[in-house]
Amino acid sequence: MEHAGDFEGGCLCGAIRYRVRLDKAEGYYCHCRMCQLAFGSVFAPWINVAVADLVWLGDLPKRYASSRIAERGFCGQCGTPLSFHFNDSPRMDLSIGSFDQPDRIRPVSHFAIETRVATWHVPDGLPEERAADFAALNARWQKAYGDAAPGLATVRAAQGQA
Repeated sequence: MEHAGDFEGGCLCGAIRYRVRLDKAEGYYCHCRMCQLAFGSVFAPWINVAVADLVWLGDLPKRYASSRIAERGFCGQCGTPLSFHFNDSPRMDLSIGSFDQPDRIRPVSHFAIETRVATWHVPDGLPEERAADFAALNARWQKAYGDAAPGLATVRAAQGQA
């Protein structure tokens, strides 16, 4: 497979750096409520990469188990959101804004559009997918939570938060 090349990035304060080899320089927008809260924004821009193609340089990210099925990486000093990783996957997402040259990565789709903040969405003609239609996510979710609906409300209920 032809590779897009090596890319580097890191956090705001510089404590965490990474290098990753990308198959394609194509990212996506996630509009799920959990990403909105993790980023403090109306969407999170990500690129999916092979864990084996990623090397952390310097400090390692702090990790937060945002659900029973995934964790999010961030800088413990400056708070920069860096990664999202399903516990059972050989792939993970890196935040587009943490790349040194984010303009080298182009958006190709929108995910979890059922929770998109419509007043902040600018139609761009990219393909859109509902989280409810993503079979791999739903299989992971059912294994971890049973028949409960995927999303923030289920995670908070499982943690005893209403």
